[in-house]
Amino acid sequence: MNKALLSILFFLTVLQASALEITRIEPASWWVGMKNTELQILVYGQNISKSKVSLSYPGVKIKDAVTVESPNYIFIYLDISAKAKPGTMNLVFTSGVEKLVQAYPLMPRAKTPGAAGFTSADVLYLITPDRFSNGNLTNDILENSTVNRKNANSRHGGDLLGIENHLDYIKDLGITTVWLNPVQENHMPGGSYHGYAITDFYRVDRRFGTNEEYRMFIEKAHSKGLKVVMDMIFNHSGSAHWWIKDLPSRDWLSSPDVYMGSNHNRWASLDSHAPKSEKDKLINGSFVRTMPDLNQQNRHLGTYLIQNSIWWIEYSRIDGIRQDTHFYADFDFMARWCKEVEAEYPDFNIVGETWFPGGTAASAWWQRNSSLNKKNSHLETVMDFNLVFRMQKAFDEESRSSDGDQAGLFTLYEIIAQDFLYADPDKVLIFLDNHDISRFIRKDEKDLNRYKQALAFLLTTRGIPQLFYGTELLMSGTKQEGDGQMRKDFPGGFPGDTVNAFTPEGRTDMQNEAWNYMQKLLLWRKSNSAVTSGSLQHYMPESNGVYVYARIKDEQRVLVILNGSNADKSLQMERFKESTGKYTAGKDIISGKSVDIQTPVSIPARGVMIIELGK
Repeated sequence: MNKALLSILFFLTVLQASALEITRIEPASWWVGMKNTELQILVYGQNISKSKVSLSYPGVKIKDAVTVESPNYIFIYLDISAKAKPGTMNLVFTSGVEKLVQAYPLMPRAKTPGAAGFTSADVLYLITPDRFSNGNLTNDILENSTVNRKNANSRHGGDLLGIENHLDYIKDLGITTVWLNPVQENHMPGGSYHGYAITDFYRVDRRFGTNEEYRMFIEKAHSKGLKVVMDMIFNHSGSAHWWIKDLPSRDWLSSPDVYMGSNHNRWASLDSHAPKSEKDKLINGSFVRTMPDLNQQNRHLGTYLIQNSIWWIEYSRIDGIRQDTHFYADFDFMARWCKEVEAEYPDFNIVGETWFPGGTAASAWWQRNSSLNKKNSHLETVMDFNLVFRMQKAFDEESRSSDGDQAGLFTLYEIIAQDFLYADPDKVLIFLDNHDISRFIRKDEKDLNRYKQALAFLLTTRGIPQLFYGTELLMSGTKQEGDGQMRKDFPGGFPGDTVNAFTPEGRTDMQNEAWNYMQKLLLWRKSNSAVTSGSLQHYMPESNGVYVYARIKDEQRVLVILNGSNADKSLQMERFKESTGKYTAGKDIISGKSVDIQTPVSIPARGVMIIELGK
């Protein structure tokens, strides 16, 4: 072979080896007309950082193109002015004689319903998608995991289509808002059915469906008058996330070289006496080994995460976000995120997981505009774990109040009495249980007294109520039994189920009584503005163990009576005159009977009355 031919072959080999290639671009599309005109585009490809980037598109210019430690990334920052029109712009990458043109779509802003937020007028229904219903059998088996319903911690096959098929069930129950545990890709060894180990922030897990199917699910929910809340996690990713094998830079993770577990000392996030080392381990330690901690202080990662949430809002038209492990992430970043989302979508709402049992002040510290916090979290809604853990005990304790010996309904009164700590107690998420804690219902429930009192309280006190799927069926399961037992399959949602609890015929008499009771309260609640947006007045339970409170909005008044005693009680009504006002009678919405409040009211042991005054 002559030297000239060898030279040509060598040149072609070098050219082929160094050819420009893009294997990933995130986000893959964006919109014109956004209030924030800056767009970050993550470009990933072999040695892509050696190229120069240019574009020519009216109203769009490159502000910066940043290379990082890994040669396989470029972070492009664009300014998309108000003059930019929808269309396809070309990002041009050149390296020497090589040239690569990457088409990038700019779309018009979404006009479909969405981004509506959620308020105390709503009731959220939390679903673990893998455990609700399997509507598409073809997506059950994918690479590293298969469906195994005999194993409580394996994938069971539930998906978006399964939930979509039962939206009428959810609507008929009286729910207004559906919150799904994470639907983003969890391509982890073992399957990660729960969704909290994300391996692709821009992709719906294929075992649940596609991005387009997720968008169609939300559109279908909206058409039925239901809102949708998306679960997100900024504190960590899954260890099998695509970027873990080639991090953009060492500081992309909080602890990239060695595993540093979190101390899970949640109090360190707000404890003014905590040493820096305690705070650092909470914020920078990995949640678990399979969930490495993300460093939100990294400029590019912080912007990436914020844009990811905005992309999902605009693309899918979700109405709200629940942020997992909110207090584990960097405070300043999370405040920035909340603020930027609100600036783009003023009606949108975010609820952060603020898990602080045993102290109202801690949850209140995290709510935006809190007088307890020198900084502003900009987090509109926090989760009241203090209340939930008391509710799980209060309804089967005898109510009493004495020095150092409070129990039962008095403890609920005591927590609500501390609402002065919250900047806005109406924007606090309240719940009987969720996917992380033991279910409220116990296996040995002999009657529905505890269930009925708890639901009545949850749906008539202040805050935004949330119910966990299956509560209407008296589904039980404890943390001690394992997370999989708390997230059981919904009967009738899966092939081979012998019972279909989506229908009255498939439920036991006790389940139907529980379901019907919940439905009655939920449907009534929708129409009563005193409960959904009124003020709350409550009275300390006295020696009789009865807790009384009122919801008041203009002329609408509702009086709630909970008997925390194991004995029947006759209640003198004069004490509550300030709350009952001009009304002398009302209707108990549970029994449908008229109630004369000018005479003593009888309430049975462990009973509950919700009296709509003036009826």
